[in-house]
Amino acid sequence: MRTKYNPEAGPDGGDGGRGGHIILRGNSQLWTLLHLRYYKNVVAEDGANGRDNNSTGHNGEDVIIEVPLGTQAFDEETGEMEVEILHDGQEVIWIPGGQGGRGNAYFKSSTNQTPEYSQPGMPGREGWKALELKMLADVGLVGFPNAGKSTLLSTITAAKPKIADYAFTTLTPNLGMVAYRNDRSFCIADLPGIIEGAHEGKGVGDRFLRHIERTKLLLHLVDVSSVSGREAATDYETVNHELASYNRDLATRPQFVVATKIDALDEPERLESLKQRAIADDKPFFAISSATGEGVRELVNAMAAKLEELNAESKRTDTVELAL
Repeated sequence: MRTKYNPEAGPDGGDGGRGGHIILRGNSQLWTLLHLRYYKNVVAEDGANGRDNNSTGHNGEDVIIEVPLGTQAFDEETGEMEVEILHDGQEVIWIPGGQGGRGNAYFKSSTNQTPEYSQPGMPGREGWKALELKMLADVGLVGFPNAGKSTLLSTITAAKPKIADYAFTTLTPNLGMVAYRNDRSFCIADLPGIIEGAHEGKGVGDRFLRHIERTKLLLHLVDVSSVSGREAATDYETVNHELASYNRDLATRPQFVVATKIDALDEPERLESLKQRAIADDKPFFAISSATGEGVRELVNAMAAKLEELNAESKRTDTVELAL
């Protein structure tokens, strides 16, 4: 610093500002990553240089990327998961900005009153990253293609999934909100149909099986009409085998077995065989027709009651005591 009467008034170089962070923020109003499809290059602002009169440079502006709950962030090169967003409003610094430099005033001391050097800022980080969404639905609909999953979803929610009489009508997960008593609701996900070998990638494969991992309750829909040409009990066993092969934890996940299309039932023994198999596995059994509405309200009430029970258990088991 140079003043009128003191040409060497001491150091006055301010520190530089840090570079902007790349931040992930959870947003409960988002359900997909589609809004980021064309958002390929993300660059945060550089920090400003420090100036004279001990003026510190401003920090670079952060870049905030809003993502749906259940998003996992990975390093593209190592495959390591770095961040997981589970709560609305949760913010995590994914890639921190470079640290700002130090002006010469920072190095002033009683023995070094006129430092003539500074410290440059640190370079920012860069890399290829990947985001993956595992949906956070309360209930997951599973079953063979054309088991009636999309039809049930459209019946009990305002969702309008594509419905047709051929396999793999659903190619992407669909979500809907089910309203029940006292203005409460829960989220239900319709997932693409599971076939034999799905855990190995057959059909639409294991691409969507990961979404089931986050659900609290599985709704296993089985077509008991003769239209499919398959045995209902065999379909039930096949789907459960695929779930367990993909993730052993899914074999113990709470599951309702739901016989669908009972309005088109022409062989009662198909329904009875499936019911006895579900009872043997100690799984609640329901028979419904989404076309006529038979049994649907009872199923919704049972799902709501089971979710309230599971939520209450979760609150009890999530409490821990730590001695610090």
